[in-house]
Amino acid sequence: MAPLTGRLAPLGAPLSYIVRTLAPRLPQVRNGGRRHNVTVTVRDSRSDPRAARQAVRELAGQDGARIVLTMAGTRVLPAVTDACEQAGVPCVSTTFPWQAYFRARGADPGHRFRWTYHFAWGLDDIARVFAGLWEGTDHRGPVGCLWNDDLQGVLLRHERYGFPPVASARGHTLADLGPYREPAADFRAQVDRMRVTGADVITSAATATDLALFHRRAREAGLRPRLITCSRWLTYPHTSTAAPEVHGELADARVATLVYWSPDHPYRSSLDGTGCAELAHAYRQATGSPWLQPLGLAHALLETAHHALATAADPTDRACVARAIAEVPADTIAGPLDWSRGPAPNIALLPLTGGQWHPGPDGPRLALVSNTGHPGLPLTGDLTPVR
Repeated sequence: MAPLTGRLAPLGAPLSYIVRTLAPRLPQVRNGGRRHNVTVTVRDSRSDPRAARQAVRELAGQDGARIVLTMAGTRVLPAVTDACEQAGVPCVSTTFPWQAYFRARGADPGHRFRWTYHFAWGLDDIARVFAGLWEGTDHRGPVGCLWNDDLQGVLLRHERYGFPPVASARGHTLADLGPYREPAADFRAQVDRMRVTGADVITSAATATDLALFHRRAREAGLRPRLITCSRWLTYPHTSTAAPEVHGELADARVATLVYWSPDHPYRSSLDGTGCAELAHAYRQATGSPWLQPLGLAHALLETAHHALATAADPTDRACVARAIAEVPADTIAGPLDWSRGPAPNIALLPLTGGQWHPGPDGPRLALVSNTGHPGLPLTGDLTPVR
């Protein structure tokens, strides 16, 4: 299940590429002493929850899917996973924090789903990475929080699951600049709050367009954040449909972000031994576009499905496939995935590191500037605050 059209289409591009590349190599799966034919079917969620639910019904019904894979946004992904849970078909998803995975589905983090599994990172993991980046600027004042008024902002403000407990434990004070509705019409109130609190480091989860508007309003008011950390404008700013001035504004802001996959990661595909750098290079050669962080996750989705079908007691039985996901760890190009050791039921964790977008001759370059969460990963740049 991929968003091939609509606002989430940039997220669907790497998954479409992986399916086109790997499906011809996976006509069969070996399970025990038998070979089973494999058919890969792609449905377009159209970046719309209603369309996504209908697509799941078709996959589970007329297509007879044994497992569903998806990458989507905060509204579409819950629609897919809930539809899979209702239809009784195993589902593996990825791309946003595990706390949001539960809350967007109306469940508490202790809830155990029968059919649906997710791999990603936590809001607390993001907060730890960002706190390390703030500390890399010798920042001592409050951190201004530019968070929306939707589920995302609610979770980031959460006293248990969000940024406050991590920031407080590391000696940081958070200054909430005030919620806003997306897309934002203006940020003058938030900029005024930034001035009052004296926050010269900003953390956010804004869209590229909204973040650029905030940065422009701050500059117009004579304020210049030393560093902006953003957990949403992180994977594919160079493929965004935002206007050119948005990209220019954000390049000037030197946005720092989190890194969950890159060509420098040390993992290899369990299917054919492809390394991360090789995958990134092949993607660029085939599409003409720069690599995207979701590319590694998309590949890991296909690896997980193959692994589950190959290790299930009966790969034709959906319940057996679901148990295989839950009980048998999988090695992937995104790293090892183990749903039996997650921070919550149905969750496998990926490690996070810190990156920053640096200007380059071929467009923005995501440099790895902090590897505390993954010490073996080589640094590829220095954190550069705005002076």
